[in-house]
Amino acid sequence: MLTESGCLQRQANLWNCLPTEIHWVLIADPRHVQYFSGFRCDPVSFSADQTSALLLFRDGTSTLLADNFARRTAASDVWVTREEIEPWYTHKRSVNNRHHATRKALQRHTERLDLSAGLMEAESVSLDLYQTILGDAQSSFGPSLSVNSLIRQLRRQKLEDEQQLLQRCMDAGAAGHQAAFAAIQPGVTELDVYLAVQQAAQDKAGLACVVYGDFRATNGKMFKAGGLPTQYVLQEGDLFIVDYSVVIAGYRSDYTNTIAVGTPTAEQEAQAAACIDALAAAEACLKPGGSSVAVFDAVDRTLKDRGFEGLVHHAGHGLGMEHPEPPILVSESTDELLVNDVVTVEPGLYVEGRGGMRFEHNYRITEAGYERMSHHHLGLMQP
Repeated sequence: MLTESGCLQRQANLWNCLPTEIHWVLIADPRHVQYFSGFRCDPVSFSADQTSALLLFRDGTSTLLADNFARRTAASDVWVTREEIEPWYTHKRSVNNRHHATRKALQRHTERLDLSAGLMEAESVSLDLYQTILGDAQSSFGPSLSVNSLIRQLRRQKLEDEQQLLQRCMDAGAAGHQAAFAAIQPGVTELDVYLAVQQAAQDKAGLACVVYGDFRATNGKMFKAGGLPTQYVLQEGDLFIVDYSVVIAGYRSDYTNTIAVGTPTAEQEAQAAACIDALAAAEACLKPGGSSVAVFDAVDRTLKDRGFEGLVHHAGHGLGMEHPEPPILVSESTDELLVNDVVTVEPGLYVEGRGGMRFEHNYRITEAGYERMSHHHLGLMQP
């Protein structure tokens, strides 16, 4: 989980990027509230998706603004100086508009907020909260600056606590991938496979967490498919794409294997080998300052050299708190790789008459190049 030292360092990184005349920032994007404080409603709880806010001050203090029912469902430890928790549901009285609870918590702090010395995360702060701070004043806030965009850029370079949390997601994902080999066989449904993967992943994670992604079979006729599992019954000769994320405390892994239903054909084996070799070619481009376009080109070129169509989707993307994140590994990307970017690379081929497949690993960009963080087996059959 996110640590106190990590949250404080992320706050310091933000303040180092802001003009010195700015003394407070109001954060409301749930991902960014968590990024700086560790607080986020557990997605497997009664308060999933509920809002909160966070006041950060240049002196290093911080205040969490939330309702009491949301606060009790925190997914992990909360690292703030003060909590302003507004009673919303007490099991005794009727409830009012839940968003107004955060507003009432904020109202208790408006007198200390100098409008000329503050910023709000405009993309996420509601009009209700904006007007609570502004009141009758006609003043504008500090410099024209997108705090949300700045935080998104800072999010790319993961600190140690974030790396450890992502590794936990990946280890849980690997357990699910291992379970998939045993689950995938003729006569079972896509949903059966999903349930087996979900069980194994959550057992490894040691907590209830979100498992989502592509759990679909492909074949010669339906050679490209994605999305949630269905009641389709697997047939001999199908290929099953297991491409999913395990989400723990807001952070997520994302990697893939494709598994043959029954014995794969020689053509399917050649298709898989091309994808896996393309992944190896991409690894040579993973280094600080490396071009996202270069990663895409390495994958695309390898697939074409093997006689297949080029890559029809991205070669990969960044990992963290949402899907997908920068850097985006596509043909027209302007993104360069940074130290402590965590990225995924995922070559795929979808061939009519054979089926579709995709293979994927996750990496951290290091000073020396990269560290591979995922360790699941890639291949159509279990070794």
